[in-house]
Amino acid sequence: MSLQEYERKRRFDATPEPPPRLESKSGHRFVVQKHRASHLHYDFRLELDGVLKSWAVPRGPSLDPADKRLAMQVEDHPVSYFDFEGNIPADNYGAGSVMVWDTGTWQPLSPVPVDGKYVPTTDEDARAMLAKGDLKFRLNGKRLKGDFALVKMRGRRPGSKGNEWLLIKKHDEHEVEDYDIDHYDSSVLTKRSMDEIAGDEASAEWRSRPAGRSKLKAAWLASAVARLDQKKAAEKKSLAETKNTKPKTKAKAPAQTKTTKSDPIDIRAAAEEKKTKKSRRRSA
Repeated sequence: MSLQEYERKRRFDATPEPPPRLESKSGHRFVVQKHRASHLHYDFRLELDGVLKSWAVPRGPSLDPADKRLAMQVEDHPVSYFDFEGNIPADNYGAGSVMVWDTGTWQPLSPVPVDGKYVPTTDEDARAMLAKGDLKFRLNGKRLKGDFALVKMRGRRPGSKGNEWLLIKKHDEHEVEDYDIDHYDSSVLTKRSMDEIAGDEASAEWRSRPAGRSKLKAAWLASAVARLDQKKAAEKKSLAETKNTKPKTKAKAPAQTKTTKSDPIDIRAAAEEKKTKKSRRRSA
């Protein structure tokens, strides 16, 4: 695959996605983008040879080795897509909201164990493993960590395009049983939820921007963060004003229960009076 397919599918005068550009230097970053298009899915991308090798993962990646997640390989994306977050307008390919769900770096691992363990290897080995359909790699992200494998499915189902892989977590200290991907619903770049991104009309506007490697240096992203900060500051100020305007009520002291104690002298007088009345009745 190449960036020609990426370019063919898009109208760059109508989408905020970055234009195709092959990077001269190859890095080892990865990104997972949560994409609410016609169907919610996650886009898993590995930087290699100046592009982002990409797979659409319907249920998203998992840290549970028991989960073998279907991953459909799609066209390569430009490296500048690494920090793309916003809204792809209707009538464009992939129309919907995009969130940067995780970022980090990755390392290709040896195709066979060395002393019982898979160890970091070269990009040359990574290319060979991709061609073979069995890529082993290690992720060091904010949410995804540890060893993984992308394994191409050999059996072709009716209607299959031959682009079906499985994304599998390997057993290691980073595995999580019964992993819940829905626990995380915020961008690792802007802290926005999918609903907040969807409601940001400015992020759906097309604007030219360089295919840089920085995260928050992009003008569109810095603007989004600034708007979010202003919103949170306004909410915080409103909450503080509400608290200050509420009348302060003093706690009432518990009511004291009055207890009447009989005077010992009164008790004795009553007893003497009763005794006198009794004697009088006997005399009569």
